[in-house]
Amino acid sequence: MRPVWSGSLSLGLVTVPVRLYSAVEDHTVHFRQFQRGTEDRIRYRRVNERTGKEVGYEDIVKGYELDSGEYVVVEPEELDEIAPGRSKSLDIESFVELDAIDPMFFDKTYWLAPAKDEFERPYALLLEAMDSSGKAGIAKFVMRGREYLALVRSGDGVMVLNTLHFAADLRDPAEQLPDLPGKAKARGKELDMAVNLIDAMSDDWRPEEYRDTYTDRVRELIKAKKKGDTITPATEPGEPTKVVDLFEALSKSVESGKAKKKSGAKKPAAKKDLSSLSKADLDKLARERDIKGRSKMTRASLEKALKAS
Repeated sequence: MRPVWSGSLSLGLVTVPVRLYSAVEDHTVHFRQFQRGTEDRIRYRRVNERTGKEVGYEDIVKGYELDSGEYVVVEPEELDEIAPGRSKSLDIESFVELDAIDPMFFDKTYWLAPAKDEFERPYALLLEAMDSSGKAGIAKFVMRGREYLALVRSGDGVMVLNTLHFAADLRDPAEQLPDLPGKAKARGKELDMAVNLIDAMSDDWRPEEYRDTYTDRVRELIKAKKKGDTITPATEPGEPTKVVDLFEALSKSVESGKAKKKSGAKKPAAKKDLSSLSKADLDKLARERDIKGRSKMTRASLEKALKAS
């Protein structure tokens, strides 16, 4: 696998050469475009809208439109000259609790691995230190001419880097969605029933149980069309719940959720050696046993508290 970025991870006076690898693979089905009724591909060209002639990349510049309708022309070299940093440094500026970051800030996920074998020891030290503290580092770095805000955290034997949106990039729903139902009040019994529904449908997070079923259906469609077969359309979504039927719908949903949870219940897993579990697994067990103060515990403290419980 080829790295998408290489540089140095800096924490105080400790610097470790690292490489960044994409941790996510795109499984989307990609299509080409054709003119209907033919086998002629549709292609796009960069053309001068006045002359209709194609223009090469080397002859293209960027223009920023002003309020007056005029353009400020910027050369690619000028953008390179002011590109943020040009440095190859990933500088951790502070550490925060992972739970303190709203998921809205998360963008893409990468692996951060040591660049050379000789730097595995300091890399492993920082990885274990972050795992024990339960905290993640906030950092900035430059990639492909753009500055990124990032979160560096411990993963399963490797550091994980998540690029983050800057606060200025996030929209305020109150400004963008003026018709939010802020004045609608939930009735007591309806609210209790809605909470009961959430409880009835609560379960452990098992990501391997979820699949991209739409992409699966697209692949089935392609196979069927190749054979000359047809495919059964997906069922239509349910009708919106009317206000007068809300309590009844919630009641039936709670019963359905309880039945589904009961039928899908699994036998309790055999007890594991706590020393073989990751900090995330220990934290999950501590949450199940309602151990207080677990968010501030180190891995060793979590293991000790679990043994005592």
